[in-house]
Amino acid sequence: MKPVLYLSAVVFVGLCAFWAYRVNYATREALGRVADLQAEMTHERERMRMLNAEWAYLNRPDRLQAMVNANNEVLQLVPLQPEQFGEAAMVAYPADLMETAEPQAAAAGERR
Repeated sequence: MKPVLYLSAVVFVGLCAFWAYRVNYATREALGRVADLQAEMTHERERMRMLNAEWAYLNRPDRLQAMVNANNEVLQLVPLQPEQFGEAAMVAYPADLMETAEPQAAAAGERR
């Protein structure tokens, strides 16, 4: 009986060692993937910062004004005036949109 018990204990220890070996390498692989993703995220954040800086550079008011002045004959742009803006009540909505918007507006008022 003892040899069977010893043999089963050795087999059990061997299975546990094999399982621990596989978990160890799976964990290392997962950590490697995490490190790769973090490096990629860092690269993308740097790229976003660069693109935001480039966008800010390209949207400088003096540069845009110079472009408008240079292309005024073609674009015929004029500065915005306060009289050019309207109110939301001035927009003509289709009747079916108004019917669906009224219950939603009432429900939103009830939640407040």
